[in-house]
Amino acid sequence: MIKAENLYFSYTGAPPHVLNGINLEIGEGEYISVVGENGCGKSTLMRLLLKFLKPTKGIIINQAGRIGYVPQKNDFSNSNFPITVHEVLNSYRRLLKLKDKGVIAKSLEQVGMSDFAGALMGNLSGGQSQKILIARALMGNPGLLILDEPSTGVDIKSQKDIYGFLKKINKESGITIVSVEHNLDAAISNSTLIYHMTNGQGHLCTPIQYANEYLNRKG
Repeated sequence: MIKAENLYFSYTGAPPHVLNGINLEIGEGEYISVVGENGCGKSTLMRLLLKFLKPTKGIIINQAGRIGYVPQKNDFSNSNFPITVHEVLNSYRRLLKLKDKGVIAKSLEQVGMSDFAGALMGNLSGGQSQKILIARALMGNPGLLILDEPSTGVDIKSQKDIYGFLKKINKESGITIVSVEHNLDAAISNSTLIYHMTNGQGHLCTPIQYANEYLNRKG
């Protein structure tokens, strides 16, 4: 679905590189958590996959079609701007040129937020806001969903709801998920594969393999 070959990236266009020869293949239907210490290149890799940045060297082949994106930062939280959940989703529907207005109700139902269409975004909790952003990203049936640390600023109950929902749509709908994670327990519990990054490089492993590596390091 997505393949990165010999991927290098530098914000200056010259060494040292943030990414150093990344080779990564993401198959259809995978749920991959990207983990690693701060500064290892996780967010840069995500921005390259989203085409927010261009590689300094190497190529990215994208056969996923449309990509849904859930950012870490929620610009609507604690906002005095009076915009409702329905207005946020409807604006995105129009941006995607989706004629069917029913996609709004469907997306809210998917994340268990049907009763919040008229709520102001600034009045929602962190968990509720995150669910709305996921609903927005799922509009138009993307082939790939990319999330940037989805549990940041989210209470424990909402974290369980969100990860349970992501795992469900991955298994039942077959949507491919790539999630940049600092929540290692969630990564180990929900992913089909984990991409562990260190100093701009990375390797794929199973959650069990990573748990053993991580627990050994912690021990």
